[in-house]
Amino acid sequence: MRKRLQKWRIASLFAILALLLAGCGEPFVSALQPAGEVAKRQYDLMILSTSIMVLVIIAVVVIFLIVIFRFRRKEGDKSIPKQIEGNHKLEIIWTVIPILLLLILAVPTVTATFDFADTKAMEKKDKDGKTKDALVVNVRANLYWWEFEYPDLGIVTSQDLVVPTDEKVYFNLTASDVKHSFWIPAAGGKMDTNVEGENQFWLEFDSKKAENVKDVFYGKCAELCGPSHALMDFKVKTKSRAEFDQWAADMKKVKKPVAEGDLAKQGEAVFNKSCIGCHAVTPNDSRPEQARQAPNLATFGERERIAGVLEHDEENLKNWIKDPEQFKPGNTMTGTYKVTDEQVDALAAYLMGLKVEEK
Repeated sequence: MRKRLQKWRIASLFAILALLLAGCGEPFVSALQPAGEVAKRQYDLMILSTSIMVLVIIAVVVIFLIVIFRFRRKEGDKSIPKQIEGNHKLEIIWTVIPILLLLILAVPTVTATFDFADTKAMEKKDKDGKTKDALVVNVRANLYWWEFEYPDLGIVTSQDLVVPTDEKVYFNLTASDVKHSFWIPAAGGKMDTNVEGENQFWLEFDSKKAENVKDVFYGKCAELCGPSHALMDFKVKTKSRAEFDQWAADMKKVKKPVAEGDLAKQGEAVFNKSCIGCHAVTPNDSRPEQARQAPNLATFGERERIAGVLEHDEENLKNWIKDPEQFKPGNTMTGTYKVTDEQVDALAAYLMGLKVEEK
């Protein structure tokens, strides 16, 4: 008896913890606090399907309890209850009700699926071959970082995706090594990035919801891709259309960065000797996709995180340069170079000065 009570206590404890943890989350990374049209419709479908399931469970439990208490065999009563086998009315009822419930769920689900898959706007090109009335972003997933290319603007960024609010943003999704999955929980459901072939879809970011999270959402890889899968994060910075246009203009005007200070200049020399083969320091990187082997660092000094997961400060940057394997096991940067402590200090000073918007 005691063992049973202990088991019930443990089960109750886990149930309470599950309920508490289910309520945890932040609006910038929660699918339960939608911040765009796609996420809102997916959330509404989830509520609809959950409501239907709860109603079915309640109906079944009520019928079950009625049968148990009303039709249980009483002592001394040997009579057989009325048999309802072959009752056409009942058979029609319990056949039609599930069909109606499926239709209630299927119609909005199928409609939403086709709406989310509508990327015809990406196909409308002007005389210069640029997308006419839509913003297109090419997303390339890598072990374990993200690249975002704006083909019509001639801009390439890494780790930070910048998008305008209150309009559809269209995405071409690919991967350069293994299968990954592009997911911004607050904006919409995930979509796989494959080595062969492209997936396309669109998202929209609500300006009012963006204000609540200071215009920064979080994205993740949602497909198990290696030892650092859980650390494959990126940030989404939202801007008004006017602010986005200004950002794009600033990014297109960027030339080769000028290092300020003796230490930063030393870092630039080290970077050009050891790092430039993989990394770029200008957002208008014209190299082909195959030559872009590592994140673009043009706006490194403005990022929210180092390597997507560390607080953005010089100490963490130095630690990352010295031993990236400690923070992201299996990353492709590990073992590709050797630098002294003095060179690490110089590199950190140079990289923290790589800014476009903040001068």
